[in-house]
Amino acid sequence: MVEPKYPGAVERYVNMGDCYDKQALWPLRQEIMDCMAGYKGCYQRAYRCLGAAAEIMEDQRATLITDALSQKLAKRAKGILSREVPRRKTEEPGRIRQRFLGAVTHRGSVCLYSTALAQCERIYALSDSCGLAHELLIHLLAGTAASGYDAVACPDPMAPDRLAHMLVPQLGLAFLSAAGELPPEIRPYRHIRLDAAADGELLRRSRPRLRFARKVSAALAEEAVASLAQAKAMHDDLEAIYNPHVDFGLVERTAQDIWEEIASF
Repeated sequence: MVEPKYPGAVERYVNMGDCYDKQALWPLRQEIMDCMAGYKGCYQRAYRCLGAAAEIMEDQRATLITDALSQKLAKRAKGILSREVPRRKTEEPGRIRQRFLGAVTHRGSVCLYSTALAQCERIYALSDSCGLAHELLIHLLAGTAASGYDAVACPDPMAPDRLAHMLVPQLGLAFLSAAGELPPEIRPYRHIRLDAAADGELLRRSRPRLRFARKVSAALAEEAVASLAQAKAMHDDLEAIYNPHVDFGLVERTAQDIWEEIASF
Protein backbone atom coordinates (compact mmCIF):
# COMPACT_ATOMS: atom_id res chain seq x y z
CA MET A 1 0.00 0.00 0.00
CA VAL A 2 1.20 3.52 -0.82
CA GLU A 3 0.72 5.98 2.01
CA PRO A 4 -0.60 9.41 1.00
CA LYS A 5 1.63 12.37 1.81
CA TYR A 6 -1.30 14.77 2.32
CA PRO A 7 -4.34 12.59 3.12
CA GLY A 8 -7.66 14.27 2.63
CA ALA A 9 -6.15 17.47 1.23
CA VAL A 10 -4.42 16.09 -1.86
CA GLU A 11 -4.82 12.31 -1.75
CA ARG A 12 -7.21 9.84 -0.21
CA TYR A 13 -7.36 6.15 0.53
CA VAL A 14 -9.15 3.84 -1.92
CA ASN A 15 -10.23 0.59 -0.31
CA MET A 16 -10.35 -2.01 -3.07
CA GLY A 17 -11.09 -4.61 -0.41
CA ASP A 18 -14.73 -3.56 -0.69
CA CYS A 19 -14.78 -5.31 -4.06
CA TYR A 20 -14.29 -8.75 -2.48
CA ASP A 21 -17.14 -11.04 -1.50
CA LYS A 22 -15.79 -11.60 2.01
CA GLN A 23 -18.41 -14.14 2.98
CA ALA A 24 -17.55 -16.31 -0.03
CA LEU A 25 -13.80 -16.02 0.62
CA TRP A 26 -13.95 -16.88 4.33
CA PRO A 27 -14.40 -20.66 3.81
CA LEU A 28 -11.44 -20.57 1.39
CA ARG A 29 -9.07 -18.83 3.80
CA GLN A 30 -6.75 -21.79 4.44
CA GLU A 31 -6.33 -22.45 0.73
CA ILE A 32 -5.61 -18.77 0.16
CA MET A 33 -3.05 -18.62 2.97
CA ASP A 34 -1.26 -21.71 1.65
CA CYS A 35 -1.03 -20.22 -1.85
CA MET A 36 0.18 -16.88 -0.48
CA ALA A 37 2.94 -18.46 1.58
CA GLY A 38 3.91 -20.86 -1.20
CA TYR A 39 4.39 -18.41 -4.04
CA LYS A 40 6.23 -15.88 -1.89
CA GLY A 41 8.63 -18.61 -0.80
CA CYS A 42 9.26 -19.53 -4.44
CA TYR A 43 10.07 -15.92 -5.29
CA GLN A 44 12.50 -15.69 -2.39
CA ARG A 45 14.27 -18.86 -3.52
CA ALA A 46 14.46 -17.54 -7.08
CA TYR A 47 15.98 -14.25 -5.90
CA ARG A 48 18.57 -16.09 -3.80
CA CYS A 49 19.57 -18.25 -6.76
CA LEU A 50 19.81 -15.28 -9.10
CA GLY A 51 21.84 -13.35 -6.54
CA ALA A 52 24.27 -16.25 -6.16
CA ALA A 53 24.54 -16.67 -9.94
CA ALA A 54 25.27 -12.96 -10.32
CA GLU A 55 28.03 -13.15 -7.69
CA ILE A 56 29.69 -16.04 -9.52
CA MET A 57 29.44 -14.20 -12.83
CA GLU A 58 31.01 -11.12 -11.25
CA ASP A 59 33.88 -13.23 -9.96
CA GLN A 60 34.35 -14.66 -13.45
CA ARG A 61 34.38 -11.16 -14.91
CA ALA A 62 36.79 -9.83 -12.29
CA THR A 63 39.20 -12.66 -13.07
CA LEU A 64 39.76 -11.38 -16.60
CA ILE A 65 39.58 -7.62 -16.20
CA THR A 66 42.99 -6.02 -16.05
CA ASP A 67 44.21 -2.48 -16.65
CA ALA A 68 45.52 -3.59 -20.03
CA LEU A 69 42.13 -5.01 -21.02
CA SER A 70 40.31 -1.87 -19.90
CA GLN A 71 42.68 0.27 -21.95
CA LYS A 72 42.30 -2.01 -24.97
CA LEU A 73 38.50 -1.82 -24.87
CA ALA A 74 38.58 1.94 -24.31
CA LYS A 75 40.77 2.27 -27.41
CA ARG A 76 38.42 0.00 -29.35
CA ALA A 77 35.47 2.15 -28.30
CA LYS A 78 37.28 5.30 -29.41
CA GLY A 79 37.80 3.81 -32.85
CA ILE A 80 34.15 2.81 -33.15
CA LEU A 81 33.01 6.27 -32.09
CA SER A 82 35.24 7.95 -34.66
CA ARG A 83 33.68 5.83 -37.42
CA GLU A 84 30.07 5.58 -36.35
CA VAL A 85 29.24 8.64 -34.24
CA PRO A 86 29.95 11.96 -35.97
CA ARG A 87 29.90 14.90 -33.58
CA ARG A 88 26.77 17.02 -33.87
CA LYS A 89 26.89 20.80 -34.00
CA THR A 90 25.39 21.29 -30.57
CA GLU A 91 26.67 22.09 -27.13
CA GLU A 92 23.96 20.03 -25.51
CA PRO A 93 24.91 16.46 -24.62
CA GLY A 94 22.57 13.68 -25.61
CA ARG A 95 20.10 12.24 -23.13
CA ILE A 96 20.65 8.77 -21.71
CA ARG A 97 17.66 6.62 -20.86
CA GLN A 98 17.83 3.29 -19.13
CA ARG A 99 15.64 0.47 -20.40
CA PHE A 100 15.85 -3.25 -19.81
CA LEU A 101 16.00 -5.19 -23.05
CA GLY A 102 16.05 -8.55 -21.31
CA ALA A 103 14.82 -10.30 -18.18
CA VAL A 104 14.84 -13.60 -16.33
CA THR A 105 11.29 -14.95 -16.38
CA HIS A 106 9.39 -18.13 -15.58
CA ARG A 107 10.05 -19.10 -19.20
CA GLY A 108 13.79 -18.57 -18.89
CA SER A 109 16.03 -15.71 -19.94
CA VAL A 110 14.51 -13.57 -22.65
CA CYS A 111 15.86 -10.64 -24.62
CA LEU A 112 13.70 -8.50 -26.89
CA TYR A 113 16.17 -8.15 -29.71
CA SER A 114 13.26 -7.30 -31.99
CA THR A 115 12.94 -3.98 -30.13
CA ALA A 116 16.48 -3.11 -31.17
CA LEU A 117 15.91 -4.27 -34.75
CA ALA A 118 12.81 -2.07 -35.02
CA GLN A 119 14.92 1.02 -34.29
CA CYS A 120 18.40 0.16 -35.54
CA GLU A 121 19.54 -1.37 -38.80
CA ARG A 122 23.27 -1.40 -38.03
CA ILE A 123 24.01 -3.98 -35.35
CA TYR A 124 27.32 -4.53 -33.62
CA ALA A 125 27.21 -8.09 -32.25
CA LEU A 126 29.32 -8.46 -29.12
CA SER A 127 30.26 -12.08 -28.37
CA ASP A 128 30.64 -12.05 -24.62
CA SER A 129 30.73 -15.22 -22.55
CA CYS A 130 32.66 -13.60 -19.69
CA GLY A 131 30.67 -10.43 -19.01
CA LEU A 132 33.09 -7.96 -20.57
CA ALA A 133 30.56 -5.97 -22.63
CA HIS A 134 30.13 -3.33 -19.93
CA GLU A 135 33.79 -2.32 -20.22
CA LEU A 136 33.27 -1.43 -23.88
CA LEU A 137 29.75 -0.04 -23.62
CA ILE A 138 30.46 2.53 -20.91
CA HIS A 139 32.95 4.26 -23.22
CA LEU A 140 30.58 4.05 -26.18
CA LEU A 141 27.75 5.46 -24.09
CA ALA A 142 29.79 8.38 -22.78
CA GLY A 143 31.15 9.20 -26.23
CA THR A 144 27.74 9.00 -27.88
CA ALA A 145 26.15 11.34 -25.34
CA ALA A 146 29.10 13.74 -25.55
CA SER A 147 28.61 13.90 -29.32
CA GLY A 148 25.02 15.07 -28.83
CA TYR A 149 23.07 11.87 -29.50
CA ASP A 150 20.43 10.33 -27.28
CA ALA A 151 21.16 6.77 -26.26
CA VAL A 152 19.33 3.91 -24.60
CA ALA A 153 21.46 2.11 -22.03
CA CYS A 154 20.23 -1.42 -21.39
CA PRO A 155 21.38 -2.92 -18.07
CA ASP A 156 22.13 -6.58 -17.57
CA PRO A 157 19.10 -8.05 -15.74
CA MET A 158 21.45 -10.26 -13.73
CA ALA A 159 23.59 -7.28 -12.72
CA PRO A 160 21.68 -4.00 -13.24
CA ASP A 161 24.72 -1.89 -12.41
CA ARG A 162 26.37 -3.15 -15.62
CA LEU A 163 25.40 -2.56 -19.24
CA ALA A 164 24.55 -5.41 -21.58
CA HIS A 165 23.35 -3.51 -24.66
CA MET A 166 23.14 0.00 -26.04
CA LEU A 167 20.93 1.59 -28.69
CA VAL A 168 21.40 4.85 -30.59
CA PRO A 169 18.14 5.16 -32.56
CA GLN A 170 19.09 8.53 -34.07
CA LEU A 171 21.95 6.81 -35.86
CA GLY A 172 20.19 3.48 -36.39
CA LEU A 173 23.02 1.91 -34.40
CA ALA A 174 22.89 -0.80 -31.75
CA PHE A 175 25.41 -2.78 -29.73
CA LEU A 176 23.97 -6.13 -28.65
CA SER A 177 25.86 -8.59 -26.49
CA ALA A 178 25.23 -12.30 -26.09
CA ALA A 179 27.03 -15.14 -24.37
CA GLY A 180 26.17 -17.42 -27.29
CA GLU A 181 24.80 -16.86 -30.75
CA LEU A 182 22.41 -14.02 -31.50
CA PRO A 183 19.04 -14.98 -33.02
CA PRO A 184 19.26 -15.84 -36.74
CA GLU A 185 17.13 -12.85 -37.74
CA ILE A 186 19.94 -10.55 -36.61
CA ARG A 187 22.49 -9.98 -39.34
CA PRO A 188 25.37 -8.13 -37.67
CA TYR A 189 26.90 -5.13 -39.35
CA ARG A 190 30.05 -5.80 -37.32
CA HIS A 191 31.07 -8.66 -35.03
CA ILE A 192 33.36 -8.17 -32.03
CA ARG A 193 34.65 -11.12 -29.98
CA LEU A 194 35.16 -9.55 -26.59
CA ASP A 195 36.55 -12.75 -25.08
CA ALA A 196 39.45 -12.50 -27.52
CA ALA A 197 40.38 -9.13 -26.03
CA ALA A 198 41.30 -10.72 -22.70
CA ASP A 199 44.90 -11.61 -21.94
CA GLY A 200 45.57 -14.95 -23.63
CA GLU A 201 47.80 -16.36 -20.91
CA LEU A 202 45.40 -15.27 -18.16
CA LEU A 203 42.51 -16.79 -20.09
CA ARG A 204 44.39 -20.07 -20.50
CA ARG A 205 45.25 -20.30 -16.80
CA SER A 206 41.73 -19.40 -15.75
CA ARG A 207 39.88 -21.65 -18.19
CA PRO A 208 39.02 -24.44 -15.67
CA ARG A 209 37.80 -21.87 -13.16
CA LEU A 210 35.76 -20.05 -15.79
CA ARG A 211 34.19 -23.30 -17.01
CA PHE A 212 33.24 -24.20 -13.46
CA ALA A 213 31.81 -20.72 -12.83
CA ARG A 214 29.70 -20.84 -16.00
CA LYS A 215 28.40 -24.30 -15.11
CA VAL A 216 27.43 -23.34 -11.56
CA SER A 217 25.89 -19.98 -12.52
CA ALA A 218 23.87 -21.68 -15.28
CA ALA A 219 22.59 -24.28 -12.79
CA LEU A 220 21.61 -21.55 -10.34
CA ALA A 221 19.83 -19.60 -13.06
CA GLU A 222 18.00 -22.76 -14.11
CA GLU A 223 16.87 -23.34 -10.53
CA ALA A 224 15.71 -19.72 -10.33
CA VAL A 225 13.64 -20.13 -13.50
CA ALA A 226 12.06 -23.30 -12.08
CA SER A 227 11.18 -21.41 -8.89
CA LEU A 228 9.68 -18.55 -10.89
CA ALA A 229 7.60 -21.03 -12.88
CA GLN A 230 6.37 -22.61 -9.65
CA ALA A 231 5.59 -19.18 -8.20
CA LYS A 232 3.58 -18.24 -11.28
CA ALA A 233 1.61 -21.48 -11.12
CA MET A 234 0.75 -20.80 -7.47
CA HIS A 235 -0.15 -17.20 -8.27
CA ASP A 236 -2.44 -18.42 -11.04
CA ASP A 237 -4.10 -20.74 -8.52
CA LEU A 238 -4.56 -17.78 -6.20
CA GLU A 239 -6.18 -15.73 -8.95
CA ALA A 240 -8.47 -18.64 -9.79
CA ILE A 241 -9.67 -18.67 -6.17
CA TYR A 242 -10.21 -14.92 -5.95
CA ASN A 243 -11.63 -14.05 -9.38
CA PRO A 244 -15.14 -15.55 -8.94
CA HIS A 245 -15.50 -13.56 -5.73
CA VAL A 246 -14.49 -10.11 -6.98
CA ASP A 247 -17.09 -7.55 -8.01
CA PHE A 248 -15.37 -6.27 -11.15
CA GLY A 249 -18.29 -3.98 -11.86
CA LEU A 250 -17.54 -2.19 -8.60
CA VAL A 251 -13.85 -2.08 -9.54
CA GLU A 252 -14.71 -0.32 -12.81
CA ARG A 253 -17.13 2.09 -11.13
CA THR A 254 -14.50 2.96 -8.53
CA ALA A 255 -11.94 3.62 -11.26
CA GLN A 256 -14.44 5.78 -13.15
CA ASP A 257 -15.28 7.79 -10.03
CA ILE A 258 -11.59 8.42 -9.37
CA TRP A 259 -11.03 9.47 -12.97
CA GLU A 260 -13.95 11.90 -12.84
CA GLU A 261 -12.59 13.31 -9.59
CA ILE A 262 -9.15 13.84 -11.14
CA ALA A 263 -10.62 15.37 -14.30
CA SER A 264 -12.58 17.89 -12.24
CA PHE A 265 -9.46 19.49 -10.75
